[in-house]
Amino acid sequence: MSDAKLGDTVRIHYTGTLDDGTRFDSTVSHEPMEFTLGEGNVIPGFESAVLGMSVGESKTVTIAYDHAYGPYRAEMTQEVPRTAIPDDIELHEGLILSAESPDGIPISFVVKSFDSELVTIDGNHPLAGRDLTFALELLAIR
Repeated sequence: MSDAKLGDTVRIHYTGTLDDGTRFDSTVSHEPMEFTLGEGNVIPGFESAVLGMSVGESKTVTIAYDHAYGPYRAEMTQEVPRTAIPDDIELHEGLILSAESPDGIPISFVVKSFDSELVTIDGNHPLAGRDLTFALELLAIR
């Protein structure tokens, strides 16, 4: 049986947890995740952890934030006038707002707080600055 290598398409089950044990995602009760190693479709540390695994192998790895979603960057948080948000959007903390950069690239922000005049939005990935632990099981290599 061969080990997973760059260019292989793999099917994997995973459960992701934070340092405090909070589960943030899992495929275990859903369809497995499928991706091709080397295409950059998953965070670098996840891909590195799968490389070299054999079908049926399970392991648990902790991925440092710099190999996951990167550091939390305070400059990605800003206050915008409440009037910049369309009136038909009902604001609440945790709401994800989508916009387009001047280059036409879609971007997302999370509403951190708001009042009648200002809305604080955060453009960091929700898992930025966090070390992530994944329980992995390689189901197939294609």
